[in-house]
Amino acid sequence: MRNPFLDRMEQTIREAQQRGRHQGMDTGNINPEPMKERQKLKLPGIKRLLPVALIALALSLANSCWYLLEEDNYAVITTLGSPTAVTQAGLHFKLPLVQQLRKVSKVIKGMPIGYVPETSQAISEEAIMITKDFNFVNTDFYLEYMVSDPVKYLYAAEDPESTLKMLAQSYIRDTVGIYNVDDVITTGKAAIQSEIKEKLTNRMIGEDIGLAVVNITIQDAFPPTEEVLSAFKNVENAKQGKETAVNNANKDRNEKIPQAEASCDQIIKKAEAEKLARINEAEGQAARFEQMYAEYQKYPLITRQRMFYEAMEDILPELRVYVTDGGATTMLPLDSFSAPMGVAAEASGEAAKGSNAGSAESGQ
Repeated sequence: MRNPFLDRMEQTIREAQQRGRHQGMDTGNINPEPMKERQKLKLPGIKRLLPVALIALALSLANSCWYLLEEDNYAVITTLGSPTAVTQAGLHFKLPLVQQLRKVSKVIKGMPIGYVPETSQAISEEAIMITKDFNFVNTDFYLEYMVSDPVKYLYAAEDPESTLKMLAQSYIRDTVGIYNVDDVITTGKAAIQSEIKEKLTNRMIGEDIGLAVVNITIQDAFPPTEEVLSAFKNVENAKQGKETAVNNANKDRNEKIPQAEASCDQIIKKAEAEKLARINEAEGQAARFEQMYAEYQKYPLITRQRMFYEAMEDILPELRVYVTDGGATTMLPLDSFSAPMGVAAEASGEAAKGSNAGSAESGQ
């Protein structure tokens, strides 16, 4: 009769041996043959994967040997801790694992000061300032800058943008503080912007952190209360109305002055022409008088008679002269000898009618 305990042990050993075959190890009697066979199976797989890994590593190194630099970027190559700037766009090469590449943008960037661009909400800590006449004003600025030296931008300062913003705020407050509130809100914006830009540019040159100021503009400037804001708007509207009236007056003046000058030139030319005509006429009359005087000295009587006749022709152009013998029967018109035949006959007929009428009156 078999012992149940021994049967149970044999069954447990057989199950353990079967599990060991599946897991690559043998329980019970230790048999190294399956382990050796498994190692023989693994070695050819590793040998097959090694070339693939080497090829992948070589491709990765080859890919990191070159880089493409765009027109709007700088490249900073760091070789064992020594940085060098590359500015020329195009294809460049570098040593893998030895040289590290960092790109820096050349594009002009903007920095709002005093407000949030997305919501246009004012930042009181940055926007509220005090002016020369001890008034408060909310002023929003927009600063434009660009990277001038990529190496200094990366390594000369920990955070160059923050440094630039702090310096800009300092010069903004310093400059606004020397102007009156009217100038800040209305007419002095251009001068304030120019002065801040000059101061900040010189300071950035002195700091030498690789950033350059391009421009700074006042986006908005207004009083902190609505009542004061309304008053300033009225003042601004009045100034604009004044400028409009002045521009219209200048336009009207520019239109009328050329017309007046042209009319004046025309009058002057007409007067000069009349002056010349009268001078010529007077000179001609003087020359004629001198000629007449010369003739008069030669023939005084004849010249006086001719002058008398010419004067009569001018004074009495419509006068008719008749020659008669003293009686009422014979009347001869003097102009009939010089007039045409028809006119002379008409004059003779009228003379005859006059003569007959005179005779009839005498008979009565």
